[in-house]
Formats: sequence, C-alpha cells, structure tokens
Amino acid sequence: MKHKYNDAMIIQDRVHEMGVVSALLVSTIGLSVLTGLVSVVAVWGLINYNEQKTDVEGKIAEAVATAKKEQADSDEAKFLARDKEPNREFVGPDDYGRLTFNYPKTWSVFINKDVSQGGTYESYLNPVSVPPVTAAQQYALRVTIEEKDYDKALATYEALVKKGDLRSSAVTINGTNGTRIDGNFTKDIRGSAVVFKIRDKTVTLRTDADTFKTDFNALITTIKFNQ
Repeated sequence: MKHKYNDAMIIQDRVHEMGVVSALLVSTIGLSVLTGLVSVVAVWGLINYNEQKTDVEGKIAEAVATAKKEQADSDEAKFLARDKEPNREFVGPDDYGRLTFNYPKTWSVFINKDVSQGGTYESYLNPVSVPPVTAAQQYALRVTIEEKDYDKALATYEALVKKGDLRSSAVTINGTNGTRIDGNFTKDIRGSAVVFKIRDKTVTLRTDADTFKTDFNALITTIKFNQ
C-alpha cells in the first residue's frame, strides 16, 4: 500500500510540475506575442512618423522654393520696369500731325518709309533692336499713318470682327475718340491696336503680342498730336 501511495504522490507531483511548466510556457508565449505586437506597433509608429516627417519637410521645402521663386520673379519684374525708365518720346512727322507718345527707353525705333514725298508712314519699335520688317514678324509696336479715310481703315477689320477673331470697342485718348481692337489679327499676330483720325489721315498703333500689352496700355495714354 505504501508503494502505491508513493507512486500516486509521484504522479501527482509530475502533474503539478507539468501544470506549472504549461502555465509558464503559456505566459512565456503570451509575453513573446505581446512583445512582438509592441515591437510591430513601435516599428509602424516609427515608419509612420518618418513618413509624416518627410512629407512635412517636403511641403516646407516646396513652400520655401515657391516663395523664393515668387520673390525672384517679383524682383526681376521690378528691375525690368525700372530699366525701362525714364521713357523716351516718339515724335512723328510734322506734316502728319506730329504724333507723339512716350515709350520705354530700352526699345529701339526704326522708321521704314520716308514720307517727305507723301505716302504711308511706318515706324517699328522693339526691345533692344528691331527685326527686319515683315508682315509675320512680331513687334512691340507698329505705328502707321495712312492717307486713308478713318472709316475705310476700320473696314479692313470688319471681317475678322464678325468672325470673332477680333473685338472692337470705342476708346477716348486725351479727348480724341477712336477705336480699340483686340485679338488675332493674323495666325502669327495676337495683340491690340488703337485707330483714330489725324486731320485727313488715319493713325494706327498696334502691339503684336500680349507680352507687350502692359507697355502698350501705358503708352497709348501719352498719345498727343496736332489737330
């Protein structure tokens, strides 16, 4: 009987030991899993933090670059505006009403035709130098004074106005009524023009590109001529 009792005790001890081992094993596994989850969360958090940090730093760098470019563009625009001053005065032929206006000093002037014997007066203005005169060439400003009736001169634009390529509107410059035309004059020329009457002649000032529109708008406000 004693032998059987000892065997029972041994079995009971082993069962107890196995239970302790099992509990310890479960605890160890649980702790490992928890540690693994914490590590995964920590790694994910670190990756997410780094991504957000990189994204924020990228946005800051982009904003700084944009601000620098805008400042540089603003400084360049101010420099170019100052470089054009003071303006010079254009003076047309006395026999053609002595047309005058102010233009940027950085522009050059080329008079294409001598009108001492009459005919159409043509002058071209462009920054730095004036390219060879052609119909398709763009200039900062074309000045034309024709021995043509005002209404007939405007009639040359009627087809393009009806087509929608050009827009026509009334304009008054220093007390003189005229017509302003904006849009596509040809496939190569998109700009603005003002047309008005000087005595028995018709004058047209036209810029051939929207690039020069600001200068053109300022220039036409200074137009003067003899009535």
